[in-house]
Amino acid sequence: MPKFMFLQRSSGGCEENRPEMTPEQMQAGMKAWMDWVNNGTEEGWLLDPGSPLDGSGAVVQPDLTVLDGPFTESKELVGGYSIVQAPDLAAACELAKQTMKLAGGGKIEVREFANFCE
Repeated sequence: MPKFMFLQRSSGGCEENRPEMTPEQMQAGMKAWMDWVNNGTEEGWLLDPGSPLDGSGAVVQPDLTVLDGPFTESKELVGGYSIVQAPDLAAACELAKQTMKLAGGGKIEVREFANFCE
C-alpha cells in the first residue's frame, strides 16, 4: 500500500501568533493527539506519528558548505511530520483532514513516497 508523508506547514512566525492556552486546553489537545495516534495505529494506517520539528537546523549546499537554517525568511516553515499508508492520494487527504484539527493552524502537505521497488 502506498505511503504518504504529512508535512505540517505554517506561516513564518507561527509561535508568536498562537493564542495562549490554558492548562485544560493543552491537556485536551494532548488527549486528542493521543486518541489520533491510538486510532491510527489500531486501524493500521498510521505508520509513524512523527514529531514536531525544532526550529534549529542546517542546510548543506551543493558545494558542501553548511549554513545555519532553516531560514526564517522562508514563506512557510515545516513544523512537523507524520507518515501514513493509504490506498491512494485521495484517501491520504481524507486522513490528513483528521489531523487539521490537531495541527493548530497552518496546512498539511500530503506527499507520496516514490516506490522504486515495483
